[in-house]
Amino acid sequence: MRDLKLLNDDKEYVPTGVLAKQGVTAVAGIAGGTALLVMGALPSIAGVIVGGVATVVGIGALLSKDPDDKKPGAVLTGAGFLAMASKVGIPVIKPLAGTFLGLGAIGMLAMGVWNGIKFLKGLKKRSS
Repeated sequence: MRDLKLLNDDKEYVPTGVLAKQGVTAVAGIAGGTALLVMGALPSIAGVIVGGVATVVGIGALLSKDPDDKKPGAVLTGAGFLAMASKVGIPVIKPLAGTFLGLGAIGMLAMGVWNGIKFLKGLKKRSS
């Protein structure tokens, strides 16, 4: 079944599970990157509050018994901590945390767009 080919075409058939994973990853990456950009742009007090809430929710996910919650929990905990650290007035930590928060946002957005492109290409292969 892996070697299914479309008739008269050399494009490979993309399984539904792969398409679903690419679609979910695309949406999560774009949403997560946007959320990081918003967290980085918040004023000091709001940034500390939102970062603290994100950190607490992330720790809750890390403590979950479901193994699928561990990776998103770690990402959310780190993002919340970076958001808080980028708003606190400690001279060395503030710019460093802000830089990592921005790099994380750009990375997540890029990952989301890349998976979105792969998802759309896979859909096109299935529809032709």
